[in-house]
Amino acid sequence: MNIYHTPVMLNECLEGLKITSSGTFVDLTFGGGGHSGAILERLDTGKLFAFDQDPDAAENAKSFVDKSFNFIPSNFQYFKRYLKLHGFETVDGILADLGVSSHQIDTPHRGFSTRFDAELDMRMDKTSPKTAKTVVNEYSQSELQQILSQYGEVRNARQLSEAIARARSSSSINTIEDLKSILNPLARRNQEFKYQAQVFQAIRIEVNNELEVLKEMLVQAAEALNVGGRLVVISYHSLEDRLVKNFFNTGNFKGEQEKDLYGNVIRPLQPITKKPLVPHEEELQFNKRSRSAKLRIAEKL
Repeated sequence: MNIYHTPVMLNECLEGLKITSSGTFVDLTFGGGGHSGAILERLDTGKLFAFDQDPDAAENAKSFVDKSFNFIPSNFQYFKRYLKLHGFETVDGILADLGVSSHQIDTPHRGFSTRFDAELDMRMDKTSPKTAKTVVNEYSQSELQQILSQYGEVRNARQLSEAIARARSSSSINTIEDLKSILNPLARRNQEFKYQAQVFQAIRIEVNNELEVLKEMLVQAAEALNVGGRLVVISYHSLEDRLVKNFFNTGNFKGEQEKDLYGNVIRPLQPITKKPLVPHEEELQFNKRSRSAKLRIAEKL
């Protein structure tokens, strides 16, 4: 389990969910099953539904034989539909650990990491036809510029999109090293790794439609929770965290408060954490990949 992916902020997640032994809970990002396994230990007659679109996670889920456990190989944007198919309209708690798992990062051929050379892929769902190679080679220059600027906050998005367009006009950009050879000359000195990370984040978000899927999940989660039920979300970059924060605080993604006649903010969830929780120093020492994690908790009103 830990080899696949070390669960981030495990104790904080368990406390945030307010787990009861007879409750029904959802782990929207099963991955290596670290969070799911800990939830199952606290259940008696309760149920846990776990979702993941990655076939590697589905294979990992086969080791879970607990009668309380149900694994559903699907993107979490469809979780409410699948719960209904299993006879559940509402649940008591939902957990979403966003981003890329350690297993995905450390598997070279998946194309998520700049540390390895491989085909440009970055798909969380291996059956999806859109890959990183599709984005880099087939998107227009203006589309690339928008993606790099919006999803990666790349400072010279226009210059980079022009460089990519020039490079692919002579030969296709197929591998990670092909792309890095275009990026590095445009990075600030000694900032090559950070620059690569920003660009890869932007392309990965586009390949997996991550922000739109997150929005759909948050809306569904608010609908699927029982009154008093908890939603726990771990995000890893500001774009994700901003959407979660705005939805928890205002019930919409723009962060604009709407109030009723009595001056109460109209929103389906009540934030439990005014500021996001972050990993303790002890956790950072044994799991450096948790350093950018931010955890927010909200409760159904």
